[in-house]
Amino acid sequence: MAFSKSVIRSQMPINCNLCETEKNIKWKCLTCGVLMCSTCKDKIHLRIAKDHKVVDIKNVGLPVEELDFTNIKCKDHSEQSSCLFCTNCDKLVCPTCIAKVHKKHDLTEISDAYNLKIERLKNRQSKLKKETNEIIATKDQLNEFQKAENSNYAKVSTEILNHERDLKKAIEKHIAKLRNELDQNHKACTKANEESINAISKSEGQIEEKYRDVQDFIDTINISKFFQGVNKIEKSTELSVPKPEISRRKTLQFHPGEITQSNIGVLQSVNIPLPELKVSLSVVNQYQTNLSMVAHLSPCPDDSLWVACPIDEVLQKIKPEGTDLKTISTFNIKVYGMAILASDDLLMSTGKSRLQMISSTSGKVTDSVYDISPLLPTAVHITSGGQVIVGGYKEEGRGAVFVINKKGDHEAVYEHDKHNQPIFDYPYKITTISNGNIHVADYCPGEYSGKVVVLGKGGDVINIYKGDTEINNKKPFRPEGIVTTPRDNVIVTDMNTDTLHILNNSGHLITYIKTTDNGIERPCSLAFTPTGQLYIGCTAPEDSAAKDAKLYKVNISGC
Repeated sequence: MAFSKSVIRSQMPINCNLCETEKNIKWKCLTCGVLMCSTCKDKIHLRIAKDHKVVDIKNVGLPVEELDFTNIKCKDHSEQSSCLFCTNCDKLVCPTCIAKVHKKHDLTEISDAYNLKIERLKNRQSKLKKETNEIIATKDQLNEFQKAENSNYAKVSTEILNHERDLKKAIEKHIAKLRNELDQNHKACTKANEESINAISKSEGQIEEKYRDVQDFIDTINISKFFQGVNKIEKSTELSVPKPEISRRKTLQFHPGEITQSNIGVLQSVNIPLPELKVSLSVVNQYQTNLSMVAHLSPCPDDSLWVACPIDEVLQKIKPEGTDLKTISTFNIKVYGMAILASDDLLMSTGKSRLQMISSTSGKVTDSVYDISPLLPTAVHITSGGQVIVGGYKEEGRGAVFVINKKGDHEAVYEHDKHNQPIFDYPYKITTISNGNIHVADYCPGEYSGKVVVLGKGGDVINIYKGDTEINNKKPFRPEGIVTTPRDNVIVTDMNTDTLHILNNSGHLITYIKTTDNGIERPCSLAFTPTGQLYIGCTAPEDSAAKDAKLYKVNISGC
């Protein structure tokens, strides 16, 4: 107890130097040394000390030299300095460049272009960090397979030795043959695992090297050098580092036969059992919204996130600040599904056959190229390869899932199984895993229940999960949110039972978490941040008329 108290004292938060109440320190004035919260910075300090240098508390101690955008020699006209940045050609231009080539192009200030490039590089960093987490999770899984193989090897070796003693000399020759076969299989399995781990480690190293290259480029203060090489570094980070897939592994088990020379026993190939998941969940922050429910969630790379409530017909972009939520923008739109594109634009289904889009730069709502007429879109999901997967519904009970490329062309439509029977009732939420399998949370409106349909690459129904007899013995399975974990499992919220069902990549239940154990009631939507934390959006209590649905940021491990 004494130890825990000393830790608490050493981590005592500092109050804002201005209001003396807020503990969420975000800024420091390098001129006067004041530590302050965001509210005091904007409402007090910058009003009375406009010329002071204020920096993010995370950047205290880093170089703060002013960047010089005024003396960058033009690459094509060395006698002139670059004065603007051409967004059409993605290059710096001087007055002569503008007059000759770029007169009608979109031009912007060099400092604005620099900030935009820095933001894109940071977004790439976030994606690289996510890939690193996925690589580490995959390597951990390979290590677990190796542990299981080693354990099984020891067990089978013991069984063979015991059987050998019973059979004695008459079967020594056959036992030696069995042991040799087991040893060879073990060596082959170990070699395969070592090769996979080496490949994973190589991929991990490549990603870390890219990450360091990007960080070095972000830290440079030589703007001329920055713009000379930024396109090259951007292109190098666009190339995806190959991540070896884990295939199902085989091992051997010993099955003793009758004690006769002709039937001593054989080794049989069986699947290595998947290691038991030890899943844990802890709440990082709890937020109060002004919505009836957080039905849809889409995190952005800058730590902000889109939340939507179709009941209230409200779409908001919000950003957590301490324990509060800052509302950045609000739209009176009824959203049925949404996802973030690679361009950071928000793609959403709004009751029209064509998906709409909100620009990340202008904030304007426009029509996209994605149309599933005559059906109306429900769920929206974007794969790592940029494909858009849309759930569709029609009032007469027709449901389908569309796979659409970046041009808006339908590459596949899944509606009926191999027996020509309808697959879906109302495709509500969608996620995908690394091997291309599509997991669809399919809702049956009339029954307040649903299922998770797992589709293979060709659209075959691999599995249908309708809940667990123990979890759903009193209330039916009602899937609301669905998301893929870094380990390629799938989490599904069950609002009827306050449960997170954790499924493997084939849609079979591995384990589950009761969210009420962490004070989370009526979980609805799910979304992972680029850094691996999980948001859980909830709906207000069933008997409440207030718009006070909660949003949780949690750490989840083991899945």
